[in-house]
Amino acid sequence: MSHTNHRPETGQRQSGLGRIIIAVYGVFALSSTARAAYQIATKFEEAPLAYSLSAVAALVYILATLALASHKPGSWRLSLVALLIELGGVLVIGALSYALPGQFAHPTVWSHFGQGYGYVPLVLPIVGLWWIFRHRP
Repeated sequence: MSHTNHRPETGQRQSGLGRIIIAVYGVFALSSTARAAYQIATKFEEAPLAYSLSAVAALVYILATLALASHKPGSWRLSLVALLIELGGVLVIGALSYALPGQFAHPTVWSHFGQGYGYVPLVLPIVGLWWIFRHRP
């Protein structure tokens, strides 16, 4: 009796559900970059912390999108780092936005655990981490 490994192949990380995850990251990369650029260009002095955090979130979404879509060596590890940074960011900023509401009067993507975005910023890195661990090299 032969034993078969049920672990999905690495190359399948960008197919099926992976394509949907990459697409959602792409949408968040575009929307958060546009939002942060607008906020920083037009009203940075109103909430420099919040708008700087929005820019950081945008960079993380760009990095995650590119890493998840890549077939290059090291892209799995870069995906892992980006998703862990995102999850950490949404958890820390989410908690701080409740603990220090005065500092977060202007919302970021990660404020209140992504409440303004239907909590997708909280769920997305968890789904992404689950997916990449299923497609580990």
